[in-house]
Amino acid sequence: MAVHLTIAKPEDLHAVQGVNIGITEAGIRKANRKDLTVFTLDEGSVVGAVFTQNRFCAAPVQLCKQHLAGGHPIKALVINTGVANAGTGDQGLQDAFAVCRAAASALGVKPEHILPFSTGVIMEPLPVQRIVDGLPKALAASASDNWSLASQAIMTTDTLPKAISRQVNIDGHTVTITGISKGAGMIRPNMATMLGFIATDAAIDQSLMNALVHELAEASFNRITIDGDTSTNDSFVVMASCKAGNPTVTNWHSDSARLLKQQLTEVARWLAQAIVRDGEGATKFITVSVEGGRDAAECRQVAYAIAHSPLVKTAFFASDPNLGRILAAVGYAGIADLDQALIDLYLDDVHVATRGGRHPGYKEEDGKRVMKQDEITVRVLMGRGQAADQVWTCDLSHEYVTINADYRS
Repeated sequence: MAVHLTIAKPEDLHAVQGVNIGITEAGIRKANRKDLTVFTLDEGSVVGAVFTQNRFCAAPVQLCKQHLAGGHPIKALVINTGVANAGTGDQGLQDAFAVCRAAASALGVKPEHILPFSTGVIMEPLPVQRIVDGLPKALAASASDNWSLASQAIMTTDTLPKAISRQVNIDGHTVTITGISKGAGMIRPNMATMLGFIATDAAIDQSLMNALVHELAEASFNRITIDGDTSTNDSFVVMASCKAGNPTVTNWHSDSARLLKQQLTEVARWLAQAIVRDGEGATKFITVSVEGGRDAAECRQVAYAIAHSPLVKTAFFASDPNLGRILAAVGYAGIADLDQALIDLYLDDVHVATRGGRHPGYKEEDGKRVMKQDEITVRVLMGRGQAADQVWTCDLSHEYVTINADYRS
């Protein structure tokens, strides 16, 4: 039911020099499905990552933070689906480290060189032995062109895999950027999405990676919501193998460096929007744009109030132009000194409200025409300043309730 989301052809997903991916069926939760993925990185690769702000974060998130904070060079990522290893206490940490230890042993590195990732059901113990047994098979299947399989192997309630690839000329060298993501529910990322991985062979200095991944997340995954729930396992990782031959990027001042960052941002944004397009039960993709704020933060505050509202989202599902719900969300967004007389509301090209009330030229049939579209832009003008920002969301359908009611069955 994904909204204008197509599956990338395997041949359109470019291999990234210095990055290999192995996938296998480990039987972690369900039989006969690919559920274990291992990324291995060549010597000299650099990594940056951001994680959920949910204080009840999963064991692998805690362990990833520790390994990255220790300054250890990252040699591999191990990703399982089916079980989130969240809400599992100290045993969950031991289990996550056991996976790192097994992967490290197979690769001849230290456990601190491994980043573990899990997604799936919360409060269930991780089937460690199945993962450990599956690691040799995943590594044996490792190849540089396994991006399509990897995008499938990290899915949970997704209906389609999400993957994209770009190539760009940087200082006379062809640079590849390829990424995958997963997520369809429990999406209100306070950093990124449930899982997102982008790799490039561009040479980027390690000192830039932490700020880069935060900036990419802020421009993409931090602008999406499906149901307002922040996951325990959100993780977004950017890997640079430094194999493309371009001069190492040490700052973003040059035209070529800015072009590289732009391409990375576009890939991250596509992956983030793909999650919304494949939102659980989604039938519509909605852009909420707020302009004329005093700063970007209050624009996002208003945009998320609209995007989180069940009343707004169900109205979109029903194609019902009950647009007072949007104005109500603007009003309760928490802007204490908001002047409703300065607010204008547009639905695509239709001017719905002005000066605190219905626009004199607004007609119900015009609102209904837009609401029937499967891609819609809500535009709010606040009349308070020059700042603007936007978020992306979807409607809320009967199917969303069905999917989540049946999730563990």
